[in-house]
Amino acid sequence: MPDVNELKVRIGNHRWIICSLLFFATTINYLDRTILGILAPTLQREIGWSTIQYGYIITAFQAAYALGTIFFGWFIDKYGTKIGYSISIIGWSIAAMATAAAQTVFGFGVARVFLGLSESGNFPAAIKTIAEWFPKKERALATGIFNSGANIGAVVAPAVVPWLAITYGWQAAFIATGAIGFIWFIFWIIFYEKPEAAKKLTHEEQAYILSDSELETPEKVSWLTLLRYRQIWAFVAGKSLTDPIWWFYVSWLGMFFNHNFGFELSALGLPLIAIYTMTTIGSIGGGWLSGMMIDRGIAINKARKLAMLICAILVVPIVSAAHINSVVLTVGIIGFAAAAHQGWSANMLTIASDLFPKKAVASVVSLGTSVGSVLGMGFSTLCGYIIQTTDSYMIIFIICGSAYLITLSILHLLTVNAKPVII
Repeated sequence: MPDVNELKVRIGNHRWIICSLLFFATTINYLDRTILGILAPTLQREIGWSTIQYGYIITAFQAAYALGTIFFGWFIDKYGTKIGYSISIIGWSIAAMATAAAQTVFGFGVARVFLGLSESGNFPAAIKTIAEWFPKKERALATGIFNSGANIGAVVAPAVVPWLAITYGWQAAFIATGAIGFIWFIFWIIFYEKPEAAKKLTHEEQAYILSDSELETPEKVSWLTLLRYRQIWAFVAGKSLTDPIWWFYVSWLGMFFNHNFGFELSALGLPLIAIYTMTTIGSIGGGWLSGMMIDRGIAINKARKLAMLICAILVVPIVSAAHINSVVLTVGIIGFAAAAHQGWSANMLTIASDLFPKKAVASVVSLGTSVGSVLGMGFSTLCGYIIQTTDSYMIIFIICGSAYLITLSILHLLTVNAKPVII
C-alpha cells in the first residue's frame, strides 16, 4: 500500500498553484488598501484633514466597497472567476495609482471610492475559486493561506511605504504599489482555468478536487432566493458584525500609535510589521485548526465553530490596549487580536462554501461582505467622532474585544442542525 506522501505526489499539487495566485492577489489588494492608513499622520499634516474627516474618507471607501461587492458577487457567479477577478484587479490598480493625484480631502475620498468599488471583487472571486478547486476538507486551510495575503500585504506596506514616501514623496508610494497588480494579471490569465478544463491537472488530482462536488444546475441564484434560508443570515451576521473590526485595524492603527506613543512615519513600520506578521500565523493556523478537527472525525459545522470560539477568546484582551504604556505589550495584545480575527475569518469565509453550492458562493460572500462594509462605514465614522471627542481609543477597543463572542452566539443559534443548502 502506498504511503501518504506517495499518494500526494501521485494526486498532484496544481490546486495549490491556484491558491498561491489568490494569495498574491490578496496581498496586492491589502497593500493598496493599507497604504493610506500608514500615510495618514503625514497626510493629515500636509492636507490638513481632521480626525473626523479621515473617518469620512474611510467611510467613502467602505460605502463603495459595499456597492461594488453587490455587483461583483452577481457578475462572478454569472461570468466566472477568470473574467471577474481580471476586471477587479485592473480596476483597483488604476484607482490605487490615481490616488497620487489627490490634493484635498474630497480628492482622497473620490480616489478611495474607485478603489473600494474595484477591490470588492477580490474576496467573492477568491472564495468561489477555492470552492471550485478544493474539496471541503481542504477549503479552510486553502482559505487561510490565501487570506493570509491580507496580512502579508499589511506587513509589506509598513516595510516599504515609509521608505518610498520619505525618499520619493508620498505620491510615489501610491504609484509604485498600484502598478504591481498588472504583473499579477498576466499570471492569472496564463494559469487559471476551471478544474474541469485545466490541462495541467492530472486525472487523479481532478478526481480528488471534484470528489465531494455537488450536482449543480446551470441556473444562477438570486439574492432573493438566498434570503429565504437562515444559513445566509448566519453568514451575514458572522461577517457583518466582525468585518468592521478588521477595517479598524487596517485604517486606524497608524493613527493609534501616533496618538498614544507619538510615532511618526519613520517609526510606524516596526510595530505594524510585528502585528501583521502575527496575523499571518493566525490566518493559516485558524484554517489548519478546523481542518485538523475534521480529519479527526469532528463534524464540519462543529469544527468550524470550535476554531472560531478559540479565536473569539483570544481577542478579548484587546479591551485593555488603550491604557497600556508599553509599546511591546500593546503590539502583542493587538497582534494576538488581529491574528485571532484572521483565524476567525478563514473559518467564516469557508462556511459560505460549506453551506451553499458553488454556483451561489460568490453571491453569498458578496452579500455578507456588503453588509459588513455598510456597518464598517458607520464604525469608521463613529471612530472619528469618539477619538476626537474623548481623545481616547478605549471605547473602540472594548467594542473590538466583545464583538466576536457575541457574534458567535448569534451564528450558533442560526446554524443549529443546519444542513448544506440545495438549490
